[in-house]
Amino acid sequence: MSEVYDLIVIGAGPAGYTAALYASRADLKVLVLEGWQPGGQLTTTTVVENYPGFERGIDGNQLMREMKKQAARFGTEIKSQNVTGVDFSGRPFKIHAGGEEYQSKTVIIATGAKPRKLGIESEERLWSKGVSACATCDGFFFRGKVVAVMGGGDSAMEEAHFLTKFATKVYLIHRREGFRASPIMIDRVKANEKIEILLNKTVEEITGEAHVTGLRLKDTQTGEISELPLDGVFLAIGHIPATELFKNQIELDAMGYVLQTEYTMTSVAGVFAAGDCTDSRYRQAVTSAGSGCRAAIDAERWLEAQE
Repeated sequence: MSEVYDLIVIGAGPAGYTAALYASRADLKVLVLEGWQPGGQLTTTTVVENYPGFERGIDGNQLMREMKKQAARFGTEIKSQNVTGVDFSGRPFKIHAGGEEYQSKTVIIATGAKPRKLGIESEERLWSKGVSACATCDGFFFRGKVVAVMGGGDSAMEEAHFLTKFATKVYLIHRREGFRASPIMIDRVKANEKIEILLNKTVEEITGEAHVTGLRLKDTQTGEISELPLDGVFLAIGHIPATELFKNQIELDAMGYVLQTEYTMTSVAGVFAAGDCTDSRYRQAVTSAGSGCRAAIDAERWLEAQE
């Protein structure tokens, strides 16, 4: 295409839509390529209760629809196309999506991250019906309930400890004998009377129809199958940043997260990044939206400096 945008945003979660909103209000010509999951991870969530401004919470899909409409109101062009290739070797940058080539003076990568899953059918069927990958987001809904956390790293320890604020009992389930977590985190979990650790266990099935009712576990040493009744399952086995597309274009860290140099700039001048594809720590809608704002302001100022 001969048209050159001021900014192309790749991805459309809280970071992408917020970046588009700020950039469009700054009178930039903006295109959002929504990608494989328009709205990001919030579209897999029911009620979001910790996003500021919504006293009674808001449905995750509705929140994303409102963000999308707000960006469009200020002139953002939005296309439901999946990006299949990028070329950041020269400017204008080239983005391939939907069988077309788009060109832009700047780019914001906001492709997010996906929770690493167990890979079983019941997990997908009961997602958001008792299965979650975010204790901070969904822990409140399990007040007075029994839950399990899957994982053996610091994140799993933190999730289990956090959930004891709400749940009456938390099972920490790990497939091996030893943990990858730091000693201080392990000690904290072991000292918490609400947490029971189950080692050498893998999940064969998450049971339940309309909602989670329990786990079917397999002992990795004896092969014995056991049933564990509970109300919720939290996955803490890692996240996978959606950055495969950019491997040979910008610098990524060992886990695949986008490395930033100055503010939100990537290793390529004019290419910025925001949201969960840069964040292995917080992974919240509000922090993603904030980073989208920062990236848009950085892109606008960078463009001004080039003129």
